[in-house]
Amino acid sequence: MELAKVTSKGQVTIPLMIRNLLQLKTGDKIFFEESDGRIYITNASLVTLANIQNEMKGEAEKAGFSSEEDVVNYIKELRKNK
Repeated sequence: MELAKVTSKGQVTIPLMIRNLLQLKTGDKIFFEESDGRIYITNASLVTLANIQNEMKGEAEKAGFSSEEDVVNYIKELRKNK
């Protein structure tokens, strides 16, 4: 358990251990979510990435990609045609 103090401006220093767990770097944004009276803090970049991954689920198969090799070959072909 970590403890932090709120300043008069509402600012809090996130303890190093928590920053490391959330993979936070200087300038990163954090996402606050309330659920059943508890507040959860998450690295906003990770939330965004998870949302994009969820939205893109199944799109590779629709486009005819069934393996990483298919994607690599497609990129090589695109580069040849430039």
